[in-house]
Amino acid sequence: MHIQVLGSAAGGGFPQWNCNCHNCHGLRQGTLNAKARTQSSIAVSDDGENWILCNASPDIRAQLASFPALQPARALRDTAIGDIILLDSQIDHVTGLLTLREGCPHRVWCTELVHQDLTSGFPLFNMLSFWDGGGLLHQPIRLDGEPFVLPSCPNLEFVAIDIRSNAPPYSPHRDKPRSGNNIALLITDRRNGATLLYAPGLGEIDAQILAAMQQADCMMVDGTVWRDDEMQFYGVGSKTGRQMGHLPQSGEGGMLETLAQFPQRRHVLIHINNTNPILNEDSPERAQLNAAGIEVAFDGMSIQL
Repeated sequence: MHIQVLGSAAGGGFPQWNCNCHNCHGLRQGTLNAKARTQSSIAVSDDGENWILCNASPDIRAQLASFPALQPARALRDTAIGDIILLDSQIDHVTGLLTLREGCPHRVWCTELVHQDLTSGFPLFNMLSFWDGGGLLHQPIRLDGEPFVLPSCPNLEFVAIDIRSNAPPYSPHRDKPRSGNNIALLITDRRNGATLLYAPGLGEIDAQILAAMQQADCMMVDGTVWRDDEMQFYGVGSKTGRQMGHLPQSGEGGMLETLAQFPQRRHVLIHINNTNPILNEDSPERAQLNAAGIEVAFDGMSIQL
């Protein structure tokens, strides 16, 4: 299985265009040892030629340009993206579909609740229906635990895991999410059994996620905030990480404590907010991750399982 990190930041990217927090200001001034990052998305493939896009970031055009495998130039108009999976309906995970309009129709896999959000509060499916071939062709994702296979990568098997996070502000389920608002993906290569858990938006650890972590050779999980009160601590917001639907790394019950239960697995944090001190490669928090063997995803990171 081939895994390509197209974007590794949370909404707004890093540095965020209007933010002058310690990290964003330091990166712009060249005083922070950190890498710029676009908003989170990955692509997976079973052969390195045909790819499945997992979330469509607003930064998708730059991400495509940075990864030539997604533009193989086999025809006058071409893309190696065969299918698109949306893990939620958050604006930083779906807006890239507008940029991909010239390539319609696209097969877009998502749950019924995500489809509802994207035909009502943020009606992307409706808007893009005016483009070639009906625009976005909804392929339903069920939450029954049964594996499914996508046409573009038949050797990869997907299981959708219902997770506790939050719905976007334009959803009727904001602050009261329901089953289907957010999913994680357990992706298995049927040829060698290698398994990836992809969970960029994870607000709560439950038995289902722990079971998936037990199966995964590599976990690519929510790295949004280091501390639950991070937005308040740095003076850029009022909500906690958990209120936004993201489990903090530190503290009791945090992501670090959870990952420590699986020492033989590969751990990668993704969807990192611009305020998170782990972006600073010289920070004590980054040193703590290094000591625990936990990696921080970066744009252009490649993994093979």
